[in-house]
Amino acid sequence: MPSHIAVVGAGMAGLSAAIALTAAGKAVTLIEAGPAAGGRCRSYFDRGLGLRIDNGNHLLLSGNRATFGYLKTIGATETLAMPVEPIFPFLDLRDGRRWVLRPNRGRIPWWVLSPTRRVPGTRVRDHLALLRLRKINSEAAVDASMRHDTLYERLIEPLAVAALNTPADEGLASLLGAVMKETLFRGGRACIPAIPRAGLSESLVDPAIAWLEAHGAMVHAGRRVAALCDNGNGGIDLSTTEGPITAGAVVLAAPPWVVSDLLPGQTCPTAFQAILNIHFRTPADCMSPGFIGLIGGTAEWVFVKLGHVSVTISAANRMVDQDAETIARAVWPDVRAALGLSDGPLPPWRVVKERRATVAATPAQERLRPGPRTRLANVVLAGDWTDTGLPGTIEGAIRSGRTAAEVLLAA
Repeated sequence: MPSHIAVVGAGMAGLSAAIALTAAGKAVTLIEAGPAAGGRCRSYFDRGLGLRIDNGNHLLLSGNRATFGYLKTIGATETLAMPVEPIFPFLDLRDGRRWVLRPNRGRIPWWVLSPTRRVPGTRVRDHLALLRLRKINSEAAVDASMRHDTLYERLIEPLAVAALNTPADEGLASLLGAVMKETLFRGGRACIPAIPRAGLSESLVDPAIAWLEAHGAMVHAGRRVAALCDNGNGGIDLSTTEGPITAGAVVLAAPPWVVSDLLPGQTCPTAFQAILNIHFRTPADCMSPGFIGLIGGTAEWVFVKLGHVSVTISAANRMVDQDAETIARAVWPDVRAALGLSDGPLPPWRVVKERRATVAATPAQERLRPGPRTRLANVVLAGDWTDTGLPGTIEGAIRSGRTAAEVLLAA
C-alpha cells in the first residue's frame, strides 16, 4: 500500500476518502479544481443578495449513518439542528390542506393508525403499499410500481422525486426502496430531519478541511488535474495546472465527465438530472427556521434560513432552460402560500442552476454506474455517481469515499 495518495476532487466523496486515508496514517494530497471545497454542498457569499447562501438545499436524516459518522469524525455533529421527533410538515397548494407527517420513533409503525400523524385522506391499509418498496428488485419505475392514490400523490411521489432527483415515471423504485430501508423502514428514530444551523460549508466542509490540515494532509484548491498516467514505477503521475504530482495511488472523486476524460474507456453514466435552487432575501425574524414540503405547485421544498428562504425543485430538466426571472416569479407565490407571507413585490432573488446535479436514476444509467475499481490497480473511483446502492445523495457520496479508501487500504 503506497504511503502517499492523491485524492482528486474535494466534494463530499473526496473529503470522505481523504479523511479515511488520513485517519489510517497515509500521507494525503487533496486536489480541487474549483476555488473552494464542497462541490454541490458548499456555502458562499452572494453579492447580489448581500448574504451567505448554500449552493443547494440538502435535508439529512438521522438514518444516514455514513454521514453522521463523517460528522462525528470531524467534530461537526453539533452544527446541525434536529428536532427531538421526526416531523415533516406539508402543504397541498391545490386545496390549502396542511398536515405534519409524524412517524413514531420505534420500528413498529403504529403512527399509521393515527389520523393526526399520517397523510390526510388516507387509510391505514393504504400505507401497506410502502412495504412493496422493500421487495422491488426489478428495473420498474416508481410510477409503475405503486397504486396512484392519495398516499402516492401526497407522499410517495414527492419523496421519490426528492430522493431520486428523477421523475417518478422514470426513477427506479428499487433505489427509492434502498433509501426507505435505511430511514423510514427502520422507524422514526432513523428519519429525524437535520439541517445545518449556519450553512453547508460550516457543517460539512470547513470542519473537514480543518481536520485534514490538522492531521497533516495537504489541501490544494484552484488546481485542476489535466491528465494522469501510470509511470511504470508503481506510481501515478498527475499533470496539474500548478505542476506535476506523483502519487503511489489516486482516488478519483471527480464528476463522471471528468473521470471519463482522465481515464479513457472507463464506463461512466451519461445522463443527468438538474436541480434548481431559488433563494429569496426575506426578514429572518418573520418566521422560524425549518422546511416544508409542497404538493401541487412549482416549488417542492421550502427551507427557511438565516435572512432568506430557499426553494428546491428536483428533476428540473423540464425547467432548467427557462429564464431565471421567470423561474423566480413562478416560485414566489408558492413560497408566500407556504409561509403565510403577505402580498408584495418580488423580493431580491438568486436562481442557482445545477444542470448535471445527479445521475438520472433510470435503469440505463444504473447499469453504467461503476464500482470503485478501475483498470489501474492503484486508481479507484468515488462519487455519488458510482455504484453505491443509493441514488445520488450526500450519504451515497460519503459512503463511496469511504469505500474507495478501504479498497486502497486493503490492497
